[in-house]
Amino acid sequence: MRAADLAESGVRVHLFEAGFSPVDAEWLGGVTDLLISVPPDATAPPEAACPALAALQASGAALPDLRWICYLSSTGVYGDCGGAWVDETRVPAPATPDARGRIGAELGWRALAERRGIPLDILRIAGIYGPGRHNALEQVRAGGARAVVKPGHVFNRIHVDDIAGAIRAAMAHPDGARILNLADDLPAAPTDLLDHAARLLGLLPPPRVPFAEAGLPPMAAAFWAENRRIRNDRLKALPGFALRHPTYREGLAAIIAEEIGEMANVV
Repeated sequence: MRAADLAESGVRVHLFEAGFSPVDAEWLGGVTDLLISVPPDATAPPEAACPALAALQASGAALPDLRWICYLSSTGVYGDCGGAWVDETRVPAPATPDARGRIGAELGWRALAERRGIPLDILRIAGIYGPGRHNALEQVRAGGARAVVKPGHVFNRIHVDDIAGAIRAAMAHPDGARILNLADDLPAAPTDLLDHAARLLGLLPPPRVPFAEAGLPPMAAAFWAENRRIRNDRLKALPGFALRHPTYREGLAAIIAEEIGEMANVV
C-alpha cells in the first residue's frame, strides 16, 4: 500500500528513505511499539547496519512510552548448513552482504532493547510468498518457468498471512528477548513447489534444468549456494499463534481461493 493510501485511511505516515528522510522526534511522540522491516545497509559497519535505528538515534527521540520492539530479519543469517535442520540456537554464519547486515541490525536493536529494558522480538523470516507478490502460481502462469534441479537442495517458505499472525501474537505476548524462526512445516525443493502449482492450474509441469546448466545470475546463484531446513518449534509454541498455511500446498490453495473470490466479486 502506498503512503498516500495509508494517509487517506487515517494512518500517520512518514515516508522513510535512508539518508534522506530524517525523522522528527516530535513525530515519534507517543510511540509504544516499533516494528522494523527496513532492509539493512550492507555497506555500513555493523553498528550502523539498520538505517531505521540510525534515523531513530539521530532524531534524539526519547520514546518514553516504548514497550516492545520487533525486528524482521532473515533465515539467511544462518548461512549454508548443508541441508541440516536449524533452530534458533544455531550460531549465525552469514555469507552474503545482506545477511551480514541483518546480523548487525539485530545486534543494534538488541543493544537498544537491553539499555531500555524493553522486550525484543527478532523474527528470522524464510522465503516469503502470498497473493499479489512473487509466487509459484505466477511463475507457472507466466510461462518460461524452469524447475532447477539440485539433488538434496531445499528452501524454506512462509505465507504472508502467517508472518502477520506471528507479529500480532508476539506483540500481544512479549517475553524478554526472543528469536523466532518464521517458516512453515515443509522445506521443499523448487521442483516440488512448481509441479504442485502446475497441477493446481491444470498446466504441464515446467521443464527440468540441472543446476550446473541453469546459468543463474550471481544473486540467484548465491541464493542456491545455501541449503538448510528451518525448525519452527518456537514459532508454533508462541501463545495465540497457529500456522494458517502449514505447507506450500495450503498456501497456494488459499491464493487460488482468494483469486476466485475476487473474480466472483467483480462479476
